[in-house]
Amino acid sequence: MTVLVTGATGNVGRHVVTGLLEAGERVRAMTRAPERAALPDGVETVRGDLADPASLDAALAGVDRAYLFPLPGTAEEFTARAAKAGVWRIVVLSSVAAEYADGDYSGDHHTAVERAVQASGLEWTHVRPGEFMANLLDWWAPSIRAEDVVRAPFGATRSTPVHEADIADVAVTALLENGHAGKAYSFSGPESLAKTEQVRVLGEVLGREIRFEQLTVDGARALWLGQGMPPEAVNWLLQDPVDVPVGPTAERVTGRPARTFAQWVADHRADF
Repeated sequence: MTVLVTGATGNVGRHVVTGLLEAGERVRAMTRAPERAALPDGVETVRGDLADPASLDAALAGVDRAYLFPLPGTAEEFTARAAKAGVWRIVVLSSVAAEYADGDYSGDHHTAVERAVQASGLEWTHVRPGEFMANLLDWWAPSIRAEDVVRAPFGATRSTPVHEADIADVAVTALLENGHAGKAYSFSGPESLAKTEQVRVLGEVLGREIRFEQLTVDGARALWLGQGMPPEAVNWLLQDPVDVPVGPTAERVTGRPARTFAQWVADHRADF
């Protein structure tokens, strides 16, 4: 049978596709633009859009398991069409924020998808990583490429970002192995790092001097809104900062040590 990967060209989805291929699975990758997907040989790439449920039936035909990128507005319809097509296991890309939804911008987004899948009657697993290391590709990489500088608020606040390959490894494990049904796996990266420490690691791995410039809350708000970030996302990111301790990592599901921030920078050297 075939495993469907939605969001297949995303930061996590690409790793899910690769992991499934390496495990010998038949993989169908769904994307809005197959002609630009640039996915590995051996992948069946199909056109589809979670925002357009009518486009999903062809992608779901003959599929028994699915990796679901979170899009709340159509999650119920996706699961209904998946069940009709014969899908019996869905692994959801969620977020640790789903643990504290109830008015939280990110938590509400992901909880809506989780609830839709749980109500479907299908076997489900929720993959709930914390902060993505890959966020820095949008937030920091442009200014590092242009000026060797990072501008951000809350430089001393500690977080535990997760490598997208670790997120994918948890998803692939849950897709392929029994014993994960009905579980929600929240996990962090293996290190608690302040933003200033992340900048130091970036400089060490890249072999360049990278400066950190602390922004005020108002300065960060102006910068992010000017870059087109939705106001509700800006407000969420500018909540009072809290240090995040290291919690369980992907290792508890995969059995492999979680990847460090230095490893992630090395993997993305060309992006900086």
